[in-house]
Amino acid sequence: MSDPTPKIRILKGAEPDLSAATYQIHDESHTIGNALRWMLMKNPKVEFCGYSVPHPSENHIHLRIQMYDNLSSLTALLTALSNLDDLCVAIEDAYKTSLRSDNIEYWDESG
Repeated sequence: MSDPTPKIRILKGAEPDLSAATYQIHDESHTIGNALRWMLMKNPKVEFCGYSVPHPSENHIHLRIQMYDNLSSLTALLTALSNLDDLCVAIEDAYKTSLRSDNIEYWDESG
């Protein structure tokens, strides 16, 4: 049975044009929060971005994005997620290339 909780929700108080909004991202923590904040702040169209974990026992983060020139924070969020995914793929590819080309000693701990 699938979880009925949406992965991302826009919380109350968002601007109608989404130029400023707080997003609740379910089932995530500081790991994605800090990476997304970093990626969003690299975008010169983002005026402010910050995240919080409302409570350690709650399984979500809040991500606040405010844009310059009434641009959409949702578009910025989706772009940042895509860019972060691309970065992870590039890191994984570089890691695998390094493993294949470097002289690495492998240990077998099974005995």
